[in-house]
Amino acid sequence: MSDPEHDASSDGDQLGSSPPQNQAAITAAGLMQNPELLAAIQGGLGRLIGQPSGYIQSLPKSVQRRIKALKNIQVECCKLEGKFYEEVHALECKYAEKFKPFYEKRRNIASGGVEPTDEECRWPSDAEDEDEAEEKEEKEATEVSKLSGEVEEKVKIDDEEKIETEQLPEDTKGIPEFWLTAMKNVELLSEMIQEHDEPILKHLHDVRVIFTGPESTNTTQYPQPTPMGFVLEFHFTPNPFFTNTVLTKSYKMKCEPDEDDPFSFEGPEIVSTSGCKIDWKKGKNITQKVIKKKQRHKGRGQTRFVNKTVKNDSFFNFFSPPEVTEDDADMDEETETLLAADFEIGHFVRERLVPKAVLYFTGEAIEDEFDEEDEDEEGDDDDDHDDDGDEDEDPDYQPPADGSQPQECKQQ
Repeated sequence: MSDPEHDASSDGDQLGSSPPQNQAAITAAGLMQNPELLAAIQGGLGRLIGQPSGYIQSLPKSVQRRIKALKNIQVECCKLEGKFYEEVHALECKYAEKFKPFYEKRRNIASGGVEPTDEECRWPSDAEDEDEAEEKEEKEATEVSKLSGEVEEKVKIDDEEKIETEQLPEDTKGIPEFWLTAMKNVELLSEMIQEHDEPILKHLHDVRVIFTGPESTNTTQYPQPTPMGFVLEFHFTPNPFFTNTVLTKSYKMKCEPDEDDPFSFEGPEIVSTSGCKIDWKKGKNITQKVIKKKQRHKGRGQTRFVNKTVKNDSFFNFFSPPEVTEDDADMDEETETLLAADFEIGHFVRERLVPKAVLYFTGEAIEDEFDEEDEDEEGDDDDDHDDDGDEDEDPDYQPPADGSQPQECKQQ
C-alpha cells in the first residue's frame, strides 16, 4: 500500500523542481497561448475603458463644483466652434464660385467641346519625358538588333499585341470615359460599380458640388430656406437608359453641438440625405431584376413558378438612400451601416473626387494615398525592429552556462 506522505512528497519534488518564479512564468505562458482566454481578458479590459475611476467623486465638493463650471465653459466653447465651422462653410460657398470657371474648362476639355491650346497643354516634365523616350528607343533598337531569330519573332508578336490594345484613334475627341475611369480608380467607388453600370456611366460627363446654406449663392436652383449642406450633381449626355440629364444627391449637415451630448461635437456632420427619382426607359432599369420564385399551394400541394422583381446591385442605388431623418432614434443596425457608408461616399466625392478628378483619372492621387500608408507602416516596423534589437543586444544578458533554453522557450 502506498504511503500518502511519500506520494505527496514525491509530487512536491516534481512541482518544486522549478523555482516559484519560473513556475509562474510557465503558467502565464500557457494561459497566454489560449485564444479564448485572451479574448475574454481583452473583452473585460475593453469594458473597463471609459469607466469612472472614482477619482472625481473623491474630490472635495468645492473642487467638484469648480469642475462643473469648467464643463459649462466647455459647452460654450463647443457652441463657438460650431459658429466657426459655419463661417468655414460660408467660405466654401464663396470659393465654390471662384472654382467654377476652372471646373467648366475641365468639363469642356474632357467632353471634347473645347480643344486646349498648345500653351495650356505645356507641362514641365514634357522635355524630360521626350529625352527619356529617345534614350529608351535607342536602347531598345540596340537590344533588338542583337537578338537572334526566335527572340526577334517574339518581340514582333509582342509589338503586334500592343498595337491591338490601342483602340482609340488619334482624332478621338476629349478624354473618353473620364469620370468613369476616375471613379473606378477609387476602391470606395469601384466596389459600387457593377458591369451593367458601366455603359451608363460612360455617358457621365460632369460631377459637380453645389454648396447650400444661408451663404450659398445658388438660391435659384435650390431655393431658401435651405439647410447647411451640399448637393452632388451627376450630369449625363443623352443615353438609351433614362431621360434625366442630371441626377442629384443632397446632404443635410448639422454644425451645432447636440444638447444631450455636447462634448461629442467634432465639427460638421451629415445628419440626413435624399436622392432623386430616375426616369428609366422601358426595360432599362438596372437597379431591379426579375427572378423566378417557387410557390407551393397549401391545399393541393401543387407548385408553380412566379416572377418576382427584387433589388439589383448597382451604382445607381446611390440615388435611393434609406429614407430617414435626423430625428429617427430607432434606426436598425443595417440602416445605420448603409447610411454611414453613404455619408463616407458623399464626403469623398465632395472633398476629393471633384476637386482632383484628373489625378484620380491618372491614378496619381491613389499613389499618393498608398505612399502615405506605406510611410506609416514603415514607421511601425522600425519601432518593432528597434524593440527586438534592444532585447537581442542587451549587454546584461548572460546565456546559461549549459546552453539550455529558458523555461518560457521550452513551453513554446
